[in-house]
Amino acid sequence: MTTYDNTSLPIGIFDSGVGGLTVLQAIRDELPSENLIYLGDTARLPYGTKSPASIARYAAQATAKLLEHDIKMLVIACNTASAVALESLQEQMHPVPVIGVVVPGALAAVAARPGGAHLVLATEATVRLGAYGKAISRHDPKARVKEQACELLVALAEEGWTNGDIADSIVRRYLADAEHGEFKADSIILGCTHFPLLRDVISEIAGDDVAVVDSAGTTASVVRETLTASGGLVACNGRGKLKLLATDGAMRFARVGGQFLGEALTVEDVQLVDL
Repeated sequence: MTTYDNTSLPIGIFDSGVGGLTVLQAIRDELPSENLIYLGDTARLPYGTKSPASIARYAAQATAKLLEHDIKMLVIACNTASAVALESLQEQMHPVPVIGVVVPGALAAVAARPGGAHLVLATEATVRLGAYGKAISRHDPKARVKEQACELLVALAEEGWTNGDIADSIVRRYLADAEHGEFKADSIILGCTHFPLLRDVISEIAGDDVAVVDSAGTTASVVRETLTASGGLVACNGRGKLKLLATDGAMRFARVGGQFLGEALTVEDVQLVDL
C-alpha cells in the first residue's frame, strides 16, 4: 500500500480533451480540499477513433507529463484510455494508485439495475474493445449489455450543443438504432466523459424507467476510498488548487472547459505543454 510523506501532492487527471473535466468536477465536489492537476491532450483528440497502440502511447505520454508534477494518484478520466491502458499504467505507476472510469461506471450500472439490460453509449474504440461488457459480466453474469458507438455526441458536447432540436434528433437516432430488435435498456451508461453534458436530453428521451449512469461520481467515490485507506487525504481543510494543462488550443479549452466546470475560464487559466 502507498504511504505518503506529503499528502498535499496533487491528484493527476488526464483525458483526450475537456470531457474528463466532468470527472474532475466530481472529484472536486467529493474532495474539495485536494489539489488537482488536469491534462487534456487536445492536440490529438479524439482518442476514440485511434488504434489501441496509439491510445496506449498517448496515455503513457500524458502520464509521464503528470509525473513531472509529483502526483500522488492518477485518474484516467477517459473511457477509451481506461479500456486500453489501465493495466499497463498501473504497472508503470506502481506503487502510485491508478484509477480508471470503466469499472466504477460498470459497478454503478449493476447496482442500479441488477440482472438488467445495459446500453453503453461510448466511442468507437471503447465499443470495439467491449470494455463495459466485460466489466459488467464479471460482476453480474446475468446482465445483458449492448454497446453503441456515438461519435457525434462528442462533437455536440464540444460545441456546447447539449439541448435543442439537433441534440434531440441525434440522441433519438442513436437510441433507436441501439434498441432495434428485442433489446430494451434498463440502464444507459454514459461511457464517454463528454456525455454527461447531454444527460438531460438522454434521460428525457429514454424515459423515467431507465437509469442513466454517469461514472464520474462513482469514480470520485473510489478516489476518496483509495486515499482514505492509504492515509493519502490532504490534511488541510481549505479549497484545493487547480492546474489545467492542454496540448493545444488554450482558448478553445477555456471556452469549452468552462461549460464542463460551470465557471468561466480564460486562456490564462490554461497552460500549454508538449508531450
